[in-house]
Amino acid sequence: MGSGHSPCASCKLLRRRCTKDCTFAPYFPSDDPHKFAIVHKVFGASNINKMLQELPVHQRADAVSSLVYEANARVRDPVYGCVGAISYLQNQVSQLQMQLAVAQAEILCIQMQQDQPPMLPPSMEAISDHDLIDNDKSIFYENNMIPQYLNYSSSNSNNVIHDSLKRESFFGHDMHVS
Repeated sequence: MGSGHSPCASCKLLRRRCTKDCTFAPYFPSDDPHKFAIVHKVFGASNINKMLQELPVHQRADAVSSLVYEANARVRDPVYGCVGAISYLQNQVSQLQMQLAVAQAEILCIQMQQDQPPMLPPSMEAISDHDLIDNDKSIFYENNMIPQYLNYSSSNSNNVIHDSLKRESFFGHDMHVS
């Protein structure tokens, strides 16, 4: 920076003279002092300077954006930083995928109930007596095994699935799938 310009945010915070070859000036403008303050608080000015010096000039802006993002995440969650946020979002994706699978299974069950006759499916009616255990077809009809499976109540499964989806997050509160 020249003598007629205000110092960059880093030089202003560090109370030093901002030179024209200041490493921080292009990435930490004076009109956004919070950007450097948060990065300085988490990483320190000398570490930021070392990181920027090791990178080619065309990659420095992206590096500064990443440092600002990680610094903000570290302030919100000092232990996990942005990894905590990523884990939380991955957990949400997994829960939603499970909900989708349950919904698809319920749709399939409903479709099977509507498509099948009330007793045995057509493929089971063709089974001969010697294919059945104890050679007694009446076991299937008396115990009503197949229709019982097809009429499985989805309301009971929802409670089990929703209970199993409750997880404690990294942030200390329970996450519930709605």
